[in-house]
Amino acid sequence: MSRLLPGTRALRTFEAAARHLNFTRAADELGLTPAAVSHQVKEIEDQLDLVLFTRTSRTMRLTEAGNVLHEASIDALALLNRAVSRARKMARGTALLKVTLDAQFATKWLMRRIDDFRRQRPGIELRFDISYDVRDFERDDVDIGIRFGTGKYAGLCAHRLFDNIIIPVCSPALLASGPPLNEPRDLFQHTLAHIDWSRQGVTWPNWSMWMQAAGVDDFDDSRTLVFGSSTDATQAALDGNAVALADFAMVANDLSQGRLVRPFELGIKVAPEFAYFLVYPEAVKDDARIAAFREWLLEEAAKTHGTEKV
Repeated sequence: MSRLLPGTRALRTFEAAARHLNFTRAADELGLTPAAVSHQVKEIEDQLDLVLFTRTSRTMRLTEAGNVLHEASIDALALLNRAVSRARKMARGTALLKVTLDAQFATKWLMRRIDDFRRQRPGIELRFDISYDVRDFERDDVDIGIRFGTGKYAGLCAHRLFDNIIIPVCSPALLASGPPLNEPRDLFQHTLAHIDWSRQGVTWPNWSMWMQAAGVDDFDDSRTLVFGSSTDATQAALDGNAVALADFAMVANDLSQGRLVRPFELGIKVAPEFAYFLVYPEAVKDDARIAAFREWLLEEAAKTHGTEKV
């Protein structure tokens, strides 16, 4: 009977083709040629003696048999991925802790503090998965993560780290040589940068919102620089090209080291339902490595709370 079942590679190819209903898009995803995808699908059909797709000059559809096999292939591949993830975690032992987080949090906050954790816990080896993609703890080879979101994740423990306070920042050189910044309206004489981000009806604070909070009701935002990431907006400020709105926690070190200055104290909180959270599966909450990292990280996050100004 096992001879009648397609191999894992062929099954992945079929699943991608069935999901996209397009061999070219499936090929792009898999790093194959459309001809290779077509050939593998034809091999599966011949092996099973089934027609899995119906094709016309313009469309492709799954047959009834194709739908059945597609649903089963999704479940089978997911089961295999979870099993491989568990096997990898078992094989690497109990000393290694793999942390997934995004690049901004890693470079602007965590990495500046991580040597302290290593001094306190020399028996735990840390590895980092730096990505803006949300990892699956069952499928991916990671143990614990830091995510920006609402903290409502099924099957996961979530610990809020700190509020996000959005403040104006600029380089000392810009403050010294550019038009003076004595009151909020003086910002009209400068290039202003912020990010464009919204989710679930919540908008990340922008210059229009900051000006409104500052009592300025005639601000024209048509000349602001809009970036897709906070890192780019902050870099514009570091380079002396703009006054940027930045997350206090992510620029606190730049402020303390004098690379950035805060021309006005007014800050705006991001909607309270959104924040950075430490997350991990409920099933491993008593793991000694998880507990050690959780205790240390929450202590460090509490220190950040103590230096915010709103």
